[in-house]
Amino acid sequence: MKTINKTKNHSANKHQKTWYKLDLSANVYPTLQRKNFSNVFRLSVVLKEEIDPDTLQKAVDLTLPRFPAFKVALRKGIFWRYLEPNDRPGPFVMPDIINPCMPMLFKSNNRYLIRIYYYRCRISLEVFHSLSDGSGALKLLKTITAVYLRLKGNEISNTRGVLDINEPPRPEEMEDAYIKYASSRVKRPRSQGRAYRIRGHREPFYTLNIIHGLLSVQEVLQKARSYHVTLTEYLNAVLLYALLEKQKEDRVFREYPVALALPVNLRNIFPSDTLRNFIAMVYPSVDPRMGDYTFEEIIAHVHNYMRYYINDKFLNADITTNASVQQSPLIRIVPLFVKDIVVKQFYIRVQDKQSTAGLTNLGAIDVPDEMREFIDYFDVLMGQPFSPRTNCAVGSFGDTLSINFTSTIIETDVERYFFRKLVQEGLHVKIETNRDMNRSEF
Repeated sequence: MKTINKTKNHSANKHQKTWYKLDLSANVYPTLQRKNFSNVFRLSVVLKEEIDPDTLQKAVDLTLPRFPAFKVALRKGIFWRYLEPNDRPGPFVMPDIINPCMPMLFKSNNRYLIRIYYYRCRISLEVFHSLSDGSGALKLLKTITAVYLRLKGNEISNTRGVLDINEPPRPEEMEDAYIKYASSRVKRPRSQGRAYRIRGHREPFYTLNIIHGLLSVQEVLQKARSYHVTLTEYLNAVLLYALLEKQKEDRVFREYPVALALPVNLRNIFPSDTLRNFIAMVYPSVDPRMGDYTFEEIIAHVHNYMRYYINDKFLNADITTNASVQQSPLIRIVPLFVKDIVVKQFYIRVQDKQSTAGLTNLGAIDVPDEMREFIDYFDVLMGQPFSPRTNCAVGSFGDTLSINFTSTIIETDVERYFFRKLVQEGLHVKIETNRDMNRSEF
C-alpha cells in the first residue's frame, strides 16, 4: 500500500498527515453512490441481554483508534479519491431505524463512513463498502462487542478476530492486497454475458424490504452433505432454482441465464491480514435455454463451477485484470470526473446486467470462548440493490444459520420460492420480516 504525505505548514517542525489510497475494489463505490442507492452493508450481533447505549459508546470510542481503516473520511482529488484520517468526534451510537443501510452521505456524521446502531439486544455496524468488506468489518464488530462485554465486567481474550486495542495497528492491516497479489500473466474477460433480470414494482424511496430466515446449521449441513456439496454450494443451488422458477412465472419473451454475483473472500486463497476490501466476484449460473434442469442437476452444476473457478489461478487472473486498469499510466492522468462517467456507464451497461441476484456468505463466525455465552447469533445484510432485484446474505454462529433477503421491490416471488424449497427439502425455517405482508403473498 502506498501512502502520500502532505505537509500542512512550512515551518521547521512540519506536521504530516497521511492519506490512504482507496484499494482496488473501493474506487467504484463512491462513483455509483446516489440518493436511492447506497453501497452500505450491515453486520449485527444479537446478545442475550439488552444493550446499554452509554457503555456501547465507550466501547466504540476505545476500539476505533485501533482500526485506522475505519477512522477515516473520504476526500476527492483531481485524479483519484482518497481516505484521510478522521479525528472528529464520533461516530455516535444511535437507536436503530426501520430501513437500514441508508445512503452514506459523505459530509454528514462528522464525515465518518460507519454507523453504529442498537436495538434491544442487537448491536449493528453499517459500513460504506469503500472502507472494507464483510470479513474486515466483522473484526471491528467483534472487537467492539468484546470491549463492550469487558466494560460490563467480563474477561474476554484477544483471539479469533478480536484485536487487542492496546496494541498499535499493524501495517499489513491497511495494505491493498489486490496490488500485492495481482501477478497473473493472463487477464480474464470482464463480462460474463447478460443474465435474466427480475421484474417488479419499486418501493417508495427509501424502503428496504427484509425477509429474514433462521435455520439450524446442522440440519442444512446434513442436507448439503446428502448431495455431496458444501453448505454454500447448496444455498447457491437453492437460490438459482428459485430464480429459474421466477423466470418461468414471468413468461418472458426471451429466456436468459440466471446468474448469481458471489463474492469470494480472497484471504482464504492468498495470505493477507488486510482489514480493507479483498474479495473477487464469481458468477455461478444456469442457462434454461439448454433445457429444464432438475434440482440435482443444478446442485451438480454449481459444485463443478465452484471447483473450476475458485482457485488461486483463476482469481489471480481476475484481480490482475482490474489492477492493470488502475495502474495504467494513461488511466492515472485522466481526471476523476471522466473516470466516474466511464466507470458508471460500464457498471450500468455491463456489470449490473451479468447477474440476476447477489449472494454473499460470511461463513461460520467464530469468537473467543468467553464471548459465546453472551451471544445469540450474528446477522448480515447486503444493502439496497443497484437495480430492482433481491440480494441474499448468509452467516452462521453456533447452530444458527441466518439468511437475509433485501430488496426494493414489492414482489416476494424469489424469496417465496427459496424458502419453500428449503421446507420441501425437510428443513425447519423461522421467517421474520419488516414487510407489510398484506401487500404481497409470501
